[in-house]
Amino acid sequence: MGRILFLIGIGLGGAAVLISLGLWQVQRLAWKESVLADITARIAADPVALPSDPDPVADKYLPVAVTGTFDDQVIYVLVSQKQIGAGYRVILPMQTDTGRRVLVDRGFVRLEERDAVTTPTGEVMVTGNLHWPQEIDSFTPEPDLEANIWFARDLPAMAETLNSEPLLIVARTTSLPEGPVMPLPVDTAGIPNDHLQYAITWFSLALIWVAMTAVFALRGTRRRPERPNS
Repeated sequence: MGRILFLIGIGLGGAAVLISLGLWQVQRLAWKESVLADITARIAADPVALPSDPDPVADKYLPVAVTGTFDDQVIYVLVSQKQIGAGYRVILPMQTDTGRRVLVDRGFVRLEERDAVTTPTGEVMVTGNLHWPQEIDSFTPEPDLEANIWFARDLPAMAETLNSEPLLIVARTTSLPEGPVMPLPVDTAGIPNDHLQYAITWFSLALIWVAMTAVFALRGTRRRPERPNS
């Protein structure tokens, strides 16, 4: 009997731990959905003038509007887009009408259309979102400067190469005519939100744990057949 009670205690304790982990993930899910909703609203807000000293945390995704001119420098960042395939993000420096030099991510161009990209002339208006992408890790290859192919948006390195502020505006709309470069605006699609799957996993493990405990407990209640006296 003591062995059965011990198994039941272990089963209930383990199930309680697994269920609590599942409930914690449900709470995290609600928190993450609230954060994503706030970010989505922030991204879609009306653009404002470029702050004089933007903060990478407080001003991340801040919608801004700038006007200025591009020069003939450009950086191509190799990326892959779902349902489109491989291509490049087109990064250019802009000299704003307020005298600042910032980077603009114009958008995406297919591999085969890179040679069709031209430097915009004249004054251009861009609306977009400030972004400080964190795409660099120890596995990121060094850029191929000779071929002008980068493998991540390394903002400090790009700013140094193009002699600009380490400030990136990801374009949402521009005053440029349609061409091979398609705007690839900031959105929340790349922000992971797997808490529902985690919650389901913990609840499933709790159910399995209870079932296994019940099986072992039932087996323990069975009497072993008595051996006949010799």
